[in-house]
Amino acid sequence: MSCVVAVVPVLPEHVYTQEEITAVVGPLVAPDPARTALLRRLHASAGVDHRHLVLPLDEYAGLHSLGATNAVFIREGALLAERACRQVLTAAGLRPEDVDHVFATSVTGVAAPSLDVLLSERLGLRSDVRRTPSFGLGCAGGAGGLARVHDHLLGRPGDVSLLVSVELCSLTLQHGDDSTANMVASGLFGDGAAAAVVVGATHPLAGPTAVGGAGAAGSARAGRRATVVDTRSRLYPGTTEALGWEVRDTGFAIVLSAGLPDLLRAHLLADVKGLLAEHGLSPGEIPTWVVHAGGPRVIDAVRDALGLAEDAVRESRESLACAGNLSSASVLDVLARTLAHTEAPPGSPVVLMAFGPGVSCELVLLKLEER
Repeated sequence: MSCVVAVVPVLPEHVYTQEEITAVVGPLVAPDPARTALLRRLHASAGVDHRHLVLPLDEYAGLHSLGATNAVFIREGALLAERACRQVLTAAGLRPEDVDHVFATSVTGVAAPSLDVLLSERLGLRSDVRRTPSFGLGCAGGAGGLARVHDHLLGRPGDVSLLVSVELCSLTLQHGDDSTANMVASGLFGDGAAAAVVVGATHPLAGPTAVGGAGAAGSARAGRRATVVDTRSRLYPGTTEALGWEVRDTGFAIVLSAGLPDLLRAHLLADVKGLLAEHGLSPGEIPTWVVHAGGPRVIDAVRDALGLAEDAVRESRESLACAGNLSSASVLDVLARTLAHTEAPPGSPVVLMAFGPGVSCELVLLKLEER
């Protein structure tokens, strides 16, 4: 098993209320007054109070091409990811040169050299650091990244892995596209990054008496530690056109099916039961759930499919309200909130989940450890 030592989300400095964003974005996306009225209703029902944006709000009117937005992604995304990584390493009591492996995930921009290379230079990682760059996991990237880091550490149990997600969703805004999917996306997604330090089973920080781990540097958001017990990935056949991007000259245009919540209601319970059954558990025995804040209908679908109380998805609702859907960083933000606030006893199981293009579902079974 591997151990999640610390998780730290970070957000850009430009923060606006949902109403402020709607007032500026509405005319850019839907200049037709009738469609603008629908956009306002969609934004108001998104479950979002505030969002953090990588650029000042008035600068989005000038972004019209993939080249322009991707240049911002490389410049600002590397800075935001660096902040997250420095803070999580401090929270874990580690130095950059202690990192053996980096898994970097994003779906809102592309870079070659990849983001992990840019981070290596900025952070001062070793030249022999192992790297796993990922693009395309989408909103499932935080959960899928944690699962793949766990796989790496099973084979190299003395290693330190750094998982980092950076998503600048605001850069995918499509001017003049008043499709319902684009209007929903323009009111739902926010910008942010998150990083986690995960160590293998034989690393000193994985031990029960480890010092310098989560919270050692005074980071309240680092919270409890958690052990990764098992993972599961699931692809739903026939859903490749339900979620993802259409790549245009103007950037990444959202593909978002209204049927996604129904898909989760139909399949999620069986997938969760399958993972838990291998460990002699059932959904009713899980006190803590870490659910990707994909939007109010996605959160509702998870709650209903698994028969959860509303309180079980409280941290997901709060993450959505405070920052919007942060794509791959979303579930890591919810995990950080959960580890900081949970009162569940040590040894309690936790199920973490996120959903992305495919359509895919990534599940991670965790076990809470002492603070």
